[in-house]
Amino acid sequence: MKLTTLSVLALSASAINARFVEKHETDQVVLTSDSGEDATKYLIELSPGETRLVIEEDKWDLKRQNINFMDITDTQSLGSYNIHTSKKRVFPAAPVHQTSLEPLLKTLSKSKMRAHLEKFTSFYTRYYKSTYGAQSSAWLLETVTEMVGAAGADKHGAHVKHFPHSWGQNSVIATIPGQSDKTVVIGAHQDSINLFLPAFLPAPGADDDGSGTVTILEALRVLLADESVVAGNATNTIEFHWYSAEEGGLLGSQAIFSAYEKEGRDVRAMLQQDMTGYVQKTLDAGEPESVGVITDFVDPALTEFIKTIVTEYCDIPYVETKCGYACSDHASASKAGYPSAFVIESDFKYSDDKIHTQDDKIEYLSFDHMLQHARLTLGLVYELAFAEL
Repeated sequence: MKLTTLSVLALSASAINARFVEKHETDQVVLTSDSGEDATKYLIELSPGETRLVIEEDKWDLKRQNINFMDITDTQSLGSYNIHTSKKRVFPAAPVHQTSLEPLLKTLSKSKMRAHLEKFTSFYTRYYKSTYGAQSSAWLLETVTEMVGAAGADKHGAHVKHFPHSWGQNSVIATIPGQSDKTVVIGAHQDSINLFLPAFLPAPGADDDGSGTVTILEALRVLLADESVVAGNATNTIEFHWYSAEEGGLLGSQAIFSAYEKEGRDVRAMLQQDMTGYVQKTLDAGEPESVGVITDFVDPALTEFIKTIVTEYCDIPYVETKCGYACSDHASASKAGYPSAFVIESDFKYSDDKIHTQDDKIEYLSFDHMLQHARLTLGLVYELAFAEL
């Protein structure tokens, strides 16, 4: 049954008591009614070339039905500038930096990921239109900046910045310059949402995508222990992205990759980590714990190389799976003409069904599994950082 804006508001009156609303109304942006002639309209893309005008509540209704989309209202030119689109990308046949990576992989820390995720989920929500979302983004920026500074990478040109957005929660970009402008991007999205009432109800977002956020954060921390990377001696430039507003239709990543293609940025590979910690449904089904490697709407060559990375550097196998069009931020990179790939915690059919609710909590996640995704991330970014792409 479709919940209209009026029915949701009516439900909210009985579901949320006055004290609850009062406690959070100063920190939350309360959405205006998306009904009537004055409702804001958004142009979304449900598949290549299939567009629809919707109001805000229509977006949430689509997500409740597990229907993916990109909100292209402000990014309709995405993909029309990129000069690299027609170029065939060649990736290494197999990993070659085992000797350098072996000591680094041993220092990946489950306890550090847990500590970061405990903090990240302590924000009442990371809804991208809320002050809480802005606060969580500010914490992330501070944390990444301190990490880069502690490694001394800032002295060699590494830097961290907010990529500002009009809705309030900014994306975060960490850049480690290499010997060329060819760039390898590792991404995750930082926002969370409760699909019943985004402006009021809690959204800890432990798995979606707190898990991916802290997974790539830990990979960055360990990568910065490599003196050659810190000194800027890698063949290629490395970037770590934490996108805002993925839940609103890949808004943050579209804004970034729109800017990149207009600037002529040469992104040679992009990997998205979205949900890296839930394994219970896989185990309940009697299936082996594995890394889900998405095979639809991704770059085939990069995806094949990622399979070799899983085989070489992870202690669990991979399983091929699909998630549909625009299922995470890698789709923005792909649309801009950049080779992108996506891995997830399991076969997609066994992924976490507690996401987008107040029950998306740490207690349901496996940090052992997240460690495997951190190993994959570190292995991939290191191999590609020193590869001739």
